[in-house]
Amino acid sequence: MISADVIIVGAGIAAHSVACRLADSDKKVIMITKSKKENCNSTLAQGGISVALGENDSYMQHYEDTLTAGCGLNNKESTLKLVKTAPDVIREFIDKGMEFDKNPDGSISFGKEAAHRLARVIHAGGDRTGLKVMEQLYRNLDGRAEIVENEPVIDVILKDGAAKGVVTRTAQGKYNTYCAPYVVLACGGVGNLYPGTSNDGTITGDSVALGYRCGAELKNLEFVQFHPTLLTFNGKNFGLITEAVRGDGGVLINEKGEKIMEGVHPMKDLAPRDVVSRAVYTHTLKGEQIFLDISAISGFKERFPYVSEICESNGVDLSKNLIPVAPGAHFHMGGIKALPTGETSVEGLYAVGEAACTGVHGANRLASNSLLEGLVFGKLTAENILNSNRQLEECEYVFPETQPVRPLPTKKEIKRVMMNCVGIIRTEEKLKRAVEFFEKYMPEGKDFGRIDPRSVSDEELEIYNMLTAGWLIAKAAEARKESFGAHYIEGEV
Repeated sequence: MISADVIIVGAGIAAHSVACRLADSDKKVIMITKSKKENCNSTLAQGGISVALGENDSYMQHYEDTLTAGCGLNNKESTLKLVKTAPDVIREFIDKGMEFDKNPDGSISFGKEAAHRLARVIHAGGDRTGLKVMEQLYRNLDGRAEIVENEPVIDVILKDGAAKGVVTRTAQGKYNTYCAPYVVLACGGVGNLYPGTSNDGTITGDSVALGYRCGAELKNLEFVQFHPTLLTFNGKNFGLITEAVRGDGGVLINEKGEKIMEGVHPMKDLAPRDVVSRAVYTHTLKGEQIFLDISAISGFKERFPYVSEICESNGVDLSKNLIPVAPGAHFHMGGIKALPTGETSVEGLYAVGEAACTGVHGANRLASNSLLEGLVFGKLTAENILNSNRQLEECEYVFPETQPVRPLPTKKEIKRVMMNCVGIIRTEEKLKRAVEFFEKYMPEGKDFGRIDPRSVSDEELEIYNMLTAGWLIAKAAEARKESFGAHYIEGEV
């Protein structure tokens, strides 16, 4: 048994935000990730952090824009907590060494992104914000937490209905038991349930599956946000093209040079992501190639070095000012139901970042609110833990006897079903088909509960987690009969 004050599953911005604050109070923290710590969505995030720091901005304006993008389904109390707390958290982050891009006069540079009424998005390294933020968090943590890599978490260990630790499996097949009075799930979303995604390859719905297996309440699982502009050609995607490109003047056009967002929404190319994604997707279903026209952006390579690198390394000639794009799975608004301070319905279990559903994103996340959520609610989660007094108990993992259904489907099959049936445009019939597909793989025909991990490989465990998360998302989508934001039922408004 390995013990700690706090166990954090994950190593992205939310996980590190929690760990940094706990380390400041000399808590023993163990962070566990199934790959390398750099393999997370946070390091890939090109967009910035939305925060009301500008002279003409206010947290109430940020709040209103967040609610508008979320179709009003946001938790208003949590959303207000996020935007009101954000300025002080970002100022503190800057005081600890974080450098954001500046104007020639030394003031912070603000960019404009979709559904924001004004420029309030701060960046670092142009379009390398996520990487720069993570590098600063690594420096802030400075080795004060133990980071365990390449150990997938199999299950959360429960005792009397409360979380007491986790069990992992090493590359050598050994099972490790980690015990702590606080278990924080911060292991991301569900991007790789779909064939095209901006997510790191490790993001396979593990947080949803882990939360479900330990009985945590889940919320808003049907809301999966697709980003409208992934570099895409010949049916394959090669990386994200940040929304800031459209904020700087990029325009979506078809092969005839026609602007596809004209007449679709008053904000045109800067409409909420669900609107733009559906518009692009509708054109691609007709066999059309959509392009992002960047001819209006001067100094593109200097402004967007990472995007330029992605394009050029995949054979896109930027001198032609056209980037081929298509939508891809980007962010999960749903997840483990949690408060801004991390608490879930399971005692001792906390969730933060994309693994959590605090309700701040409603049915559609406002651009650049995700890195913000990880920083702000990560800090609040740590402070909640510091102000409580749960005690360490020994924990033991009992191997379940249940075996998985054989043979399991391939990841490719799961991705195909999710995109075709639980994707950008849905129908009741398709959702029903998806649920039926997943239920064929329920152990003993009952549920996606705990299975004996000794009977599956790491790859099969990921597939099982994908089946669990896919089924839960499809069921949630089937239950919501009306269209809201990212959940769009064909024929509904």
